[in-house]
Amino acid sequence: MKKIIAVVMAAMLVVIPMSSASAQISKETVQEKAQKLAAKIVSDYGVTGLQYAIMDSGSIVLSDSAGVRNKAANAPITKDTMFGIGSVSKMHVTAAAMMLADVGKIDIDQPLVTYIKDFTMADERYKKITPRMLMNHSSGLYGTHYANSMLFDDNDTRSHDELLLRLQSERLKSNPGEYSVYCNDGFQLLEILVEQVSGLSYTEFLDQKVIQPLKLISTKTPLSAFDREKLAKTYYPTMEQALPVENANVIGAGGLYSTAEEITIFGDLLIGNRTNILSEKSSTAMQNPEYRNGVWVPEETNIYNYGLGWDAVSLAPFDDYGIKALSKGGDTIMYHAALTSLPEHNISIAVLSSGGSSIYNSIFATNVLLEYLQEKGKIKEVLPDRTFEPSVKVNMPEEQLTYSGLYGAVGTTIDVEIKNGELKLPALVGGIIPPQTYVYTGKGQFKNNDGNVSISFDKQSNGNTYIKLNSYVDIPGIGQTIMVTYEYQKLDANPLQAATKAAWEKRNGKNYYELGEKINSLFYLSPAILVKNIAVDSENGYASGTKIVDEHTAVNAVEIPVMNGRDAFNLSFHTVNNKEYLTIDGQSYLSEDAVNPIYGGKTSICTIEDNGHAVWFKIGDNSAAKMMSVEAPATGGFVVYDEKGMLVFSSIFNKDKPVALPKGGMIVFGGEAGDVFQISMKK
Repeated sequence: MKKIIAVVMAAMLVVIPMSSASAQISKETVQEKAQKLAAKIVSDYGVTGLQYAIMDSGSIVLSDSAGVRNKAANAPITKDTMFGIGSVSKMHVTAAAMMLADVGKIDIDQPLVTYIKDFTMADERYKKITPRMLMNHSSGLYGTHYANSMLFDDNDTRSHDELLLRLQSERLKSNPGEYSVYCNDGFQLLEILVEQVSGLSYTEFLDQKVIQPLKLISTKTPLSAFDREKLAKTYYPTMEQALPVENANVIGAGGLYSTAEEITIFGDLLIGNRTNILSEKSSTAMQNPEYRNGVWVPEETNIYNYGLGWDAVSLAPFDDYGIKALSKGGDTIMYHAALTSLPEHNISIAVLSSGGSSIYNSIFATNVLLEYLQEKGKIKEVLPDRTFEPSVKVNMPEEQLTYSGLYGAVGTTIDVEIKNGELKLPALVGGIIPPQTYVYTGKGQFKNNDGNVSISFDKQSNGNTYIKLNSYVDIPGIGQTIMVTYEYQKLDANPLQAATKAAWEKRNGKNYYELGEKINSLFYLSPAILVKNIAVDSENGYASGTKIVDEHTAVNAVEIPVMNGRDAFNLSFHTVNNKEYLTIDGQSYLSEDAVNPIYGGKTSICTIEDNGHAVWFKIGDNSAAKMMSVEAPATGGFVVYDEKGMLVFSSIFNKDKPVALPKGGMIVFGGEAGDVFQISMKK
């Protein structure tokens, strides 16, 4: 989606002298490899600036960058440029909890309610959740409360402050400890645990217990006082000007800022080399294969195998070399990060970027680190990427036909038909693997034409049958990665009563618009979270991946380990004054049927009601192609989309400018209760 043109700027390389001339020559080889990959990521993958560093045995041995910090000034990235690090922040809150365990203030296997007295849920199983389950993603929590968590120039703490209240009315999607699936809310609860046990705010705890002892100067939270100009600028594809500062206000789950060098210093702590801060016992415990405690994909080479905080405690392809590698990736809306550490060799690499993806950063880290290990003599050679032969179709055993049927993941259901030894699947892994046909090649496997993607069916110990994906993905010019995940879960038909079926069929294909999100939220950039399109399969009894219960309610239908069961949700509908509302995670959405066209006359007003809800309008024939000017209050703003849902204007960064209204588009006004917008139209 992003098509950002960036200028590759080579920054000064910082190299700590080594003990021999040959080591210096070797370093240049690693440097050249890193610079080549960094330039490719910046030129081809929507990255404005990229920063990376390697720490070896306590010393920074490589520190470099590509791209720019600020397009307008053509300013290069330096080693002091700060980035958001997204979910790499989970390692900080995990370490904080383990530090409390080190001094006997918590036991990570005691119930969470021991430490957070006001933690309750509408599901008695919540009493079994432990801090360990928060750190290894096995708590059974639905996933993430995103509301008002990602804001421009705004460190509003309501996402943190309201979490316990929101959880009070919610249930779990599985038994605590049954399986691990990525869960942001668990790390938000860890943040609250650290605060309630230590008596400090989380920002204060990090500053006193981690940042000052490690002598870090650029690791901050949105609540820290620091010069925001040190942050790498971020950009939206259709806009030249830099965006305002991104605040990820889910601090424990993904809110920190830092630099690549400081992340490697923190990585040194994580692998057990700063025992004055984090004990060796806790460091080792964080590296244990926690994913084995519950349902998981069969143990194969993979980039996913959870520890405590870590995404991987046996990262591929380092296991091919007999090397234990730890990994954590992180993504906010605009920033992306990766940390890879080799505890047995005391080496860590961090890669941070503005734009792009943590997947690119992780592959970069792997390739540069392997080159470094070869030059140090730790491995004999860097193995080539896997290659594959085109798939050859063979006769399929009849029992494979039993796997045909209805499957679901969070947000979607699909019908899988196996016929003549073939099956078709939609795009997988967020679109990285395109829609295609897979043919049966023997041993229970269906493969794509190139042979690099394998599909099979697993019946797990929990009684569920899953579609398993085993894929080697090539990112051109960057490298190869492997992912083994469960993509879908087999579902039973859910026959509906006639009245229930009719009620849901009326909602099929309709959009529902979020009302409670602040207008300075980053989610307005690409509002997939703010606009819910309801896809109803009334014959099977499902809606947008949820199982229909009655005329007004549908609940999460899947329990999928690893990634595809994350961020589950329920759907609940109600009607007020003939307007239908949808509630998800405590947030209200308004049906498109209740959204009016904006008035196309010369002047009008829009007022934010006492409930503070945003106001959505359609752009009809009477207003399309007109120039709209708005006098907005200081606390308010508005956003305009075209008919495809692409952002064309936001008053947050297009202040005091008129906007041409695209036919079939949408407008949303947001602000504080009582805010009034004066709207003018002209041809």
